[in-house]
Amino acid sequence: MGKRKRGGAGEASTSQQQQPKSLLPQKRHYRQRAHANPFSDHSLEYPASPDEVDWAEHYPAFAGTGKTPEFADVGCGFGGLLIALAPLFPDTLMLGLEIRVQVSQYVQDRIAALRATAEQEKAAKVSADAPALDTEIAAATETATTPTPGPYQNASIVRANAMKFLPNYFPKRSLSALFFLFPDPHFKQRKHKARIISPTLLAEYAYVLRPGGIVYTITDVHDLHLWMKGHLDAFPLFEAVSEDALRAEGRGPILDAVRGETEEGKKVERNKGEKWLACFRRIEVPREE
Repeated sequence: MGKRKRGGAGEASTSQQQQPKSLLPQKRHYRQRAHANPFSDHSLEYPASPDEVDWAEHYPAFAGTGKTPEFADVGCGFGGLLIALAPLFPDTLMLGLEIRVQVSQYVQDRIAALRATAEQEKAAKVSADAPALDTEIAAATETATTPTPGPYQNASIVRANAMKFLPNYFPKRSLSALFFLFPDPHFKQRKHKARIISPTLLAEYAYVLRPGGIVYTITDVHDLHLWMKGHLDAFPLFEAVSEDALRAEGRGPILDAVRGETEEGKKVERNKGEKWLACFRRIEVPREE
């Protein structure tokens, strides 16, 4: 009696053919230093003013809507926060700013891949459901006015030095959220001037943030936490707001992403480190000292 052929390999081959190859970029192909010197000449191209930014290039699905970014992740790293928040706030445009070449390219490629994958999945679903949905599609076509942008169409990135050029991208009072997540601690005393939170920079952050907007900071370095919190406490256009208050306002998903969705945040968890969160609200009238 002849041996019976196994079907496992053939079935696996068929299964592999049915599974589309992942479009997501691999970090190992984007090697880069952990941090970059913000005072160095990085040969960056930047707009002379926010009016010169063509946001349709970044958010083509929102072209013609007049929308501009409301969330800005300063030093966005590998884009973990953007990728987590984009599906949660599909109508809110969000922009990452990252100075490192390879890292910013990775995030750009990652967003492009996620958009393409979402479009493929959407097309496949429509194709599979087409016979049963013909009448529904016809009815929806009559009432629909604008197409719904697909996932991740609201996220983008620019390679930029936020310490120098933030107001070149964002008009006055245009942002509702600013994120500074696990920034470079610049441990040495002489390097403290390079920290992303300082009195001079806080004036710029207050300029681009609308009243009621929130500054989110988090770090695993307690000294840096005290530094950022101290400078924000001292600045008259910001007031501290508790995590409980923000959650009561419905910002819990943002706080969860701030704590756990960035690559640095996940690394801290793996190493069982502590995270120090401080959030501040932009106020209309300066606080009295």
